[in-house]
Amino acid sequence: MATVGLRIMSGNSNPELARNICDYLGIPLGRAKIDRFSDGETLVELGESVRGTDAFVIQSLAHPVNDHLMELLVIVDALRRASARRITAVMPYYGYARQDRKNKPRVPITARLVADLLTAVGTDRVLTMDLHAGQIQGFFNIPVDNLYASPILLPHLREKFRDITIVAPDAGGVPRARAYASRLNSGLALIDKRRADAHQAE
Repeated sequence: MATVGLRIMSGNSNPELARNICDYLGIPLGRAKIDRFSDGETLVELGESVRGTDAFVIQSLAHPVNDHLMELLVIVDALRRASARRITAVMPYYGYARQDRKNKPRVPITARLVADLLTAVGTDRVLTMDLHAGQIQGFFNIPVDNLYASPILLPHLREKFRDITIVAPDAGGVPRARAYASRLNSGLALIDKRRADAHQAE
């Protein structure tokens, strides 16, 4: 049975995921034209009324991250101006999440900038997965649901591999890597990026 008042919209980052979600819910994917002007600007035209609806925008900020971020912002703006009741940005991958602190002078905190942009454009809620650092949720003044992939990934890893080592690519990934290693009873390794940077500088 179709869900009344619910719209699932998709950007270009992962339309297949959006279609699968719609198939599961038994509703059609929201109609929207997403194109580019000749100078590269993003064009979004909604193809149906969204007035008073609960709108979910499926858009992961994967490569090319800047294009997908701009698409998300423009889609949310279009939904807001078309009088959607509530807009949720569903971002399985939160781009710029690794830029979550000032680790050296004169650098931005771009994860906070993305949060500000999403809030300013009219997003009511953000749904994401496995944030690089939990503190990113504090960058928002709107609700953030940070889901975890471990209930799906852990059984898969146990089934496919017997002797594995969980590697944290940086300090921010250590808590999550440690949790995986503990639950899998496996080894744990940490990549020290500072040493790699120092080696390149020599």
